[in-house]
Amino acid sequence: MPSARPRLLYVTDLAYPARGRRYGDEDVFLTSRLRADFDLALCHPLDAAALMDAFDAVVVRNSGPVLGYQEAYEAFRARALRDGVRVYNPLTGRADMAGKQYLLDLDAAGYPVIPTVDRAADLHLLPEADRYVVKPKLGADSRGLRIVAPDRLPALTDGAVLVQPCVDFAYEVSFYFVDHDFQYALYAPDPGRRWQLQPYEPTPADLEFARRFIDWNTLAYGIQRVDACRAPGGGLLLVELEDLNPYLSLDVLDDAGRDAFVAATTRSLRRFLTG
Repeated sequence: MPSARPRLLYVTDLAYPARGRRYGDEDVFLTSRLRADFDLALCHPLDAAALMDAFDAVVVRNSGPVLGYQEAYEAFRARALRDGVRVYNPLTGRADMAGKQYLLDLDAAGYPVIPTVDRAADLHLLPEADRYVVKPKLGADSRGLRIVAPDRLPALTDGAVLVQPCVDFAYEVSFYFVDHDFQYALYAPDPGRRWQLQPYEPTPADLEFARRFIDWNTLAYGIQRVDACRAPGGGLLLVELEDLNPYLSLDVLDDAGRDAFVAATTRSLRRFLTG
């Protein structure tokens, strides 16, 4: 059982050069606030497996794309599952934590996602477009993403990539959840500046859209971000469901918004440690 003041190993890559984001600043802020309730130590993702046994739980935050340390991540994951180490977010996520297969599964199940295929034989199922997005199934942070003409698709669609039409969307919007509780939403008014974010006031229909994916993922605990785009028809389409280490853009929030998020995360971690 955790001690009266739980010990958390907080996994972050403070020096990761994220485009348009400052991983280190966000994690320095969040850990400075969580220290009011937990004993904390920060470590690089490459050190997590060696250190985690001394803590009540491991909190994976802005640790960067696991593609950069895939073998070490798989070893960490296998050992944590084997030894019953508490990892937050729990390692049972069905979305980005497990790769991009979920986009195919959700599309096939009729969820509102950007149409997605991974086989040349299924290319005819996609809407006609002048350009298509091709991205690795195990990609992250836009690594390996290409935008190509239709005639190049048959040679590129080999089962290891996803193919989607380029959607002429109005803007991207992200919905942030702690456990199953909505916290805030942010959007990028300029499609060409993904991380130039502003507060967004979601409609009831927007929240219903986002909650469908949170419910689908069935994570009882953790921080998740639902990324969507406003399609030409006015509806939202899922771009990504980030359930491993979503960047939170806390710097965009006001003091009250940050306080509310820290309080929600603290409550979630306490429930996770005793649940």
